[in-house]
This record gives sequence, C-alpha cells and structure tokens, in this order.
Amino acid sequence: MQQKRKRRSPYPTWFFLPAAIIYGTLFLVPNIASLWFSLTRWDLFTAEFIGLANFRQFFSEPFLVKSILNTIIYAVVTSGLKTVLGLLLAVLLVSPIIWRGALRTIVFFPVMVSTIGVGIAFTALMHPTRGAINVALENAFGIIGPGWLTDPSLALLSVAFVDIWKGVGLATVIYMAGVVSIPQDYYEASRIDGATKVQQFWRITLPLVWPATITVVTLSLISGLRYFELIWAMTGGGPGFASDVVASMIYKQYQAGFYGLATAGNVVLFILIALIVLPMTWWFNRREVEA
Repeated sequence: MQQKRKRRSPYPTWFFLPAAIIYGTLFLVPNIASLWFSLTRWDLFTAEFIGLANFRQFFSEPFLVKSILNTIIYAVVTSGLKTVLGLLLAVLLVSPIIWRGALRTIVFFPVMVSTIGVGIAFTALMHPTRGAINVALENAFGIIGPGWLTDPSLALLSVAFVDIWKGVGLATVIYMAGVVSIPQDYYEASRIDGATKVQQFWRITLPLVWPATITVVTLSLISGLRYFELIWAMTGGGPGFASDVVASMIYKQYQAGFYGLATAGNVVLFILIALIVLPMTWWFNRREVEA
C-alpha cells in the first residue's frame, strides 16, 4: 500500500514543473520561434512567409563552404588542445609542487577576463610591425615575425591559440576535480608493483578521468563550433574571409539587415552542432559504459 501511495503521489511532477517551465520558456519557445522566422522575411514589425528561400540563399553564399571548414578546424584545434593541456596542467597542479596555489590562480585567471578585452589586447600584441610579439622575436632572435592576424594562412589559428590560452583554465579545473577524486589506493598499489609515474598516468589517471574528458571535450567542441566574440574582436572574419566562421557570417547578415537569412543561418548552425556533438556524446558514453 505504501508503494502504491508513492506511485500516486503528485510530488515528483510538481517538483520538476518549475524546471520544465524555465526550460520551455528559455529554450523550446525561442528555438521554435527561430525556426518559424527562418522561413520568413521579417523585421521588427512584419513577417512574410517565404518558405525555404532563406535556406537556399544561405547555401548559395560563395564563402559558406570556407566558413564551415573554418568552423570545424577552429573547434577541433581549440577543443583538442584544451583537452590535452588541461589534463597535463591538472596533473601538475594537484601534485605537491612549489607555489601550487599561485600557479592555479595564474592558469585560471584568463577565464575571468573579458573576451573582448583579451581580443583587443592580443590584437595589439600581434600587430605585424609594432606588436610586442614580433618586436621580441626580432630583438631576441633576429627573426622577422609573421602577420599573425593579417596573413590569411595564420589568422584563424592565431585566434584559436588565444582562445586556448583564455579557456584552458576551465578545462584544468574540471580535470583537477577528476584527478583528486581518484582513490590514492590505486597509486599506492602501483608503486608497490614498481610502476613509474608515466605508467601511473597511462594506466590509472587517464582511464579514471574519462568522465571529465567527456565533459571537457563536449563543452570545448560546442563552444568552438559556435564561437564568435574573439574572432570578431581580433579579425572581424578577415583578412578577406580567411577567418570567417558560420557565426561571423550570420552576424554579417544581421548587420546587413537580412534578418530572415541570418535566422536561417542560426538554424543551420544549430543543426551542424547537433550532427557533430550528439553522435560524439553517444560514442563517449558508450565507451564509458564499456570501460
């Protein structure tokens, strides 16, 4: 009878109702509205239904393929290096080293700095003739530094490395939480068996921080696929269209007043992220269960 009363209790439903309302208001309704407006030619006061014309026009953009390729390159480079560097820094910063607290602060500090501020600062540092980086290279090694943000072959990667510098602190914190949760008994047993530090890392640390790896890779990849602020602050998608990503293309359409076209681009970006992230998450979770 007690189990029957528990099943009939309305408490679980009412418990989740506020979260469901917030989720529906802040996520479902805006996404459904975006899908509708992507099928219209609209401004702040009127909306004219035009079907799939916005999507046809968006996919006919001459630099769309380039922007999609840039988006994928940017996401893979930033998420991959944040994952690797975050794990290595986490292992270092949980070990008994000198100035450990200060080093943790230094690593995490860029996360708290404004993205636009970081972009402006590094734009000055990477100036091809007066930037501190190229000036230091020339004075110290006699090397004429490249145009970090003006060379089409370097602009996107230059922004990516700034993004890595700014965001690796968050990945480090996530990995630190995973590393400190590993029972020390495993390490003590491995030391008794004669395992080296490298063997402990590969055989104990790396497998047991797999949940943290899933979190870091997923968050970093989603962030990289939809990233906009730092790219716009440092290059504006240039030189030319060399560092344009899908998000910057969408913003340019908004600037030009093509709101329906830009909304269609947002829908395309959402689908692109879902097609990449959902299968990857499923594969990660399957690996975790098998492990």
